[in-house]
Amino acid sequence: MEFIKALEAWWQGQSLLELIGVFTGLICVWLAAINNIWNWPFAIICTAIYVYIFAKTALYADMGQNIYLLCINIYGWYYWIKKPKGEEKRPVLLITRQQILWSVMAVALVTPALGFTLVKLAPILHYKPAAFPYLDSFCTACSLVGQLFLARKVLENWLIWIFVDIIYVGIYIVKDLKPTAFMFGVYVIIALFGYLDWRKEYHRQLQTANG
Repeated sequence: MEFIKALEAWWQGQSLLELIGVFTGLICVWLAAINNIWNWPFAIICTAIYVYIFAKTALYADMGQNIYLLCINIYGWYYWIKKPKGEEKRPVLLITRQQILWSVMAVALVTPALGFTLVKLAPILHYKPAAFPYLDSFCTACSLVGQLFLARKVLENWLIWIFVDIIYVGIYIVKDLKPTAFMFGVYVIIALFGYLDWRKEYHRQLQTANG
């Protein structure tokens, strides 16, 4: 009985908007993991909500990230719709050496540049100091790459998300965004499932192509 009361008190203390963000976020990642194109409209709703939430909690890199993700989600929906002729879905691809190189370079350049900008920009704009500016910026840079790979149906996007989401769980617990921390913990599990499922799909593609 005490547990139920504590659960009710916790639930009443949560932001409705954040809970909607969590709900739509979980749905969109699950649908992406099972290769369902309807993950994109849920992703668009979720990222729009988190642009507002992260602005209020001074996680400015995450706010900027979600603005980017909102655009990429629109692009991903379009890209998945435009499947090749004769194909039921867009095929799963493996990452190339060139993509790995460009990804590492992008993260290495964006992380310090964005972190420095967040540190210097907040006082000028009279915002609260950015929380975890360089760690947040590193996760943002990785997420930008991961979401682009998801939109392009590159298998290894799920490995990036597993890595990044584990870090995000810790950040959101510290920032007292417990529902969001829980959501990202579930994301880790779903991302692992997504990687395994997409890898099976890729092997099925190879078998079909080889007759």
